Amino acid sequence: MAEFIVMPKMGLTMTKGMLTNWRKKEGDLVNKGDILFDVETDKITNKVEAQRSGVLRKILVDKETVNVFTPVGIIGTADEDISELLKEAAKELGKEDIQTVEAPKEAEKPAPARQGGERVKISPRAKKIAKDLNVDYNLVTGTGPDGAITEEDIRKFAEGPKAKVSPTAAVLADQLGVDIHKIEKDNRIMKADVIKYKIDESLAKYAEPREDRQPMSNMRKIIAERMLHSVQTSPTVTYNIKVDTSAMKRLRDELMDKLKVSYTDMLVKIVSHVLLDFPLLNSTLDGNEIITRNYVNMGVAVALPAGLVVPVIKFANVKGLKEISSEIKNLSERAKTNDLLPDELTGGTFTISNLGMFGIESFTPIINQPEVAILGVNAINKESVVVNDELVIKPMMNLSLTADHRVVDGAVAAEFLAKLKEYLEKPGLLLL
Repeated sequence: MAEFIVMPKMGLTMTKGMLTNWRKKEGDLVNKGDILFDVETDKITNKVEAQRSGVLRKILVDKETVNVFTPVGIIGTADEDISELLKEAAKELGKEDIQTVEAPKEAEKPAPARQGGERVKISPRAKKIAKDLNVDYNLVTGTGPDGAITEEDIRKFAEGPKAKVSPTAAVLADQLGVDIHKIEKDNRIMKADVIKYKIDESLAKYAEPREDRQPMSNMRKIIAERMLHSVQTSPTVTYNIKVDTSAMKRLRDELMDKLKVSYTDMLVKIVSHVLLDFPLLNSTLDGNEIITRNYVNMGVAVALPAGLVVPVIKFANVKGLKEISSEIKNLSERAKTNDLLPDELTGGTFTISNLGMFGIESFTPIINQPEVAILGVNAINKESVVVNDELVIKPMMNLSLTADHRVVDGAVAAEFLAKLKEYLEKPGLLLL
């Protein structure tokens, strides 16, 4: 018996999805478990499997965003009547008649351009005037019946704006094959102008310049909308502080034999701990209420070719370094293969964005709404530092904290960074 294929609900927070690509065509045989189509939800792409076997009788939705449980196709046997399902789908989708497919209208074709050797419609009188005025009538657009060139067309063309050209420039333009009328200049055209035009024309042919246009992906649209919303919502200030990473490096080296951890793993662990002492930086503003928490859901930005996603380490403040490291690796790998679940991208209370691996020394991260702060992590560079009145070389890392000034005052942000610096430079404090 034929039935609807519906937009699935993939996560508690999902309300709609964009069907971007069907893997099967109408009339194709479908086996249970086959990948039917792709759905983009909140910056990730999910592959949707067939829940039963049959024939894909009708595709109802393609490259559209619809609510969950909305019919997107019909599956059944090859010869059964699906007219009632089509009527029901047409009503639910707001389409007049899904069975009726209008034949594509032939696009209006513009009048063909005049080709070489094609007979030009021009009266003998107009042709004689063109010869007298030294006008190439093949370049004239006719306004007469059926596009015929009239005497007035010839005279208007001949009386068109004339460029002021020096005699030398005119001779050179003729030698180089340059159309003097294509040189745009308010005052007199000189020899140098002709030479420059010819060089630019030659460079353009050599470079073969082109401009490509492509529509923004659904993921890119969401990123653009959220970044604009964040900038328009939060009055932000970015605070920078330098941290000596010598102790972090020693700890990392000591653990390397048993646990390969990254600086990001260590930052998630330490920042989650420090945030509990600064609840405003881990809060959310809801109208005139500030929501604070006794837990930390840490978002970790992951760069993908198509954009940025921020998977969330839930309750990072109660997890050990080993568990945090394993979870970050798992989420990052699945982010790159579009296998993240919608719930793994929601619920964050604070975000870390690390650009240090690209050599970035400072940047202004944009807050991931509805959070009120985000920490930018920069490159570790060896720098000269004064210690006990002596100049020594230390591996220094710059941290960039962007905070919503509606909730977080400068003094609070500064105290947080100072405390974070203390724990990063002495990670053993976590044992107290």
